[in-house]
Amino acid sequence: MEVGEGGSCCMLKVSFMLPEASVELVACPPCPSSTSSFDTMNYLLLGAVLLKSLGICVTQQAPVIQLAPPTQVRFDSVDYKNILRWTSPNTSTPLQYYIQWKIYGEPEWLDVESCQGIQKQHCDLSSITSDLNEWYYARVHASSLPSSKSAWALSPRFSPRWDTKISPPLLKLNVTEQGIMVRVRPPKVLVRKMQSNLHYKIYLTHNSGEEEVFEMECCSNKLTLSELKHKGKYCLQAQTTIPRQAKSSTRGTMKCVTVP
Repeated sequence: MEVGEGGSCCMLKVSFMLPEASVELVACPPCPSSTSSFDTMNYLLLGAVLLKSLGICVTQQAPVIQLAPPTQVRFDSVDYKNILRWTSPNTSTPLQYYIQWKIYGEPEWLDVESCQGIQKQHCDLSSITSDLNEWYYARVHASSLPSSKSAWALSPRFSPRWDTKISPPLLKLNVTEQGIMVRVRPPKVLVRKMQSNLHYKIYLTHNSGEEEVFEMECCSNKLTLSELKHKGKYCLQAQTTIPRQAKSSTRGTMKCVTVP
């Protein structure tokens, strides 16, 4: 905006840019006398009125606010279902999250297409982190559109082979004349990924409290426990193990039967 004297009036010139052109407005309000103060505020208001007449709103641009980044970014992996989780920064503002990933040693970060601008605080990366021989990183940043975003928050390095937790198999018991028929059913993804390396431990607890341990290999999935006491009560639990990785699941739910 420029203000200057021109003949019998004071020229007010306002210049601004539109998307396809520059516009210059010129107004010629009466000049104040030399003895009166120059009312600059009135001219500013006049300029605002001229802009508003064209449908242009004069506002002050909001400053870009730096959000705090998400915290506790980590992989939560069970049976090779690899979920990235994080904690929201301490703010009451609704946030959107953007996730990227890369293979350890590679320079380029890649967008996770299904996790761009999401509001939930987790993202399933199972399909893109499925190679058991690779290590991975992921990162997430928060955004409060349109004016603020956080820095990236990085996960620890993740290996699906070494970092996933494994589940115990389901246990099915059937009492026969020969004894207790034990069947186990592991999660399908474990069989698909680690079939030749899967083993199971069957824990048999007698009524006296004595415990015996039996081992099974994948994928026989069936064990007969004989030479049991008549009318004895027996409780069993199953556990999945991967000996080559020194990895084992927790024990599964205990099931009890009575031998007739």
